[in-house]
Amino acid sequence: MADNGSERVVPVAVNRIELETGMPFETLRRAFEREVPPLDVAEFERLVADGAEWRRFVQAAGGNGVHSFVTFWQSHPTPIMKVGGSDAPSAAYLIGDYATIARMFRHDPGVMLYAPIRVELHVNRAGRTVLSVDQPSSHLVSFGNNKITQTGYELDRMLGDLIEELGMPRPSVLRR
Repeated sequence: MADNGSERVVPVAVNRIELETGMPFETLRRAFEREVPPLDVAEFERLVADGAEWRRFVQAAGGNGVHSFVTFWQSHPTPIMKVGGSDAPSAAYLIGDYATIARMFRHDPGVMLYAPIRVELHVNRAGRTVLSVDQPSSHLVSFGNNKITQTGYELDRMLGDLIEELGMPRPSVLRR
């Protein structure tokens, strides 16, 4: 049975930030994983089961740094990619902060397409480590909702804070 649903195509211009550093890949990867700890899934499942209030979720979700990010997912594809013919180190992450995401979600659940934020680390052909990430606000402005856009700018600031905590310069598009 065919659904008579509708289609909407939203063009989105995105700023991809690529920060090249002389920091060794493993040093940056370890620093990133220390700075953005994994979400404690068992704790969140317990809070849901207990019917906890939102403030308890917010308290449990905070990361280590001034940015408050935690890692929701991570992948280290290097061993598989090596079999595919490339031995370039790589790591990918989905990071975010539930409290910040929730402020957008209540206006449009579709923000989950762009929040959490995807971050990727790799070694380029010149042998230098690269941190790549899309500027959060450049995605989120496409929703046409001022509350979401303003929260996107807040995520820009938080991402800039994280990058500085990693010992790298804050990108110009993530200025406070």
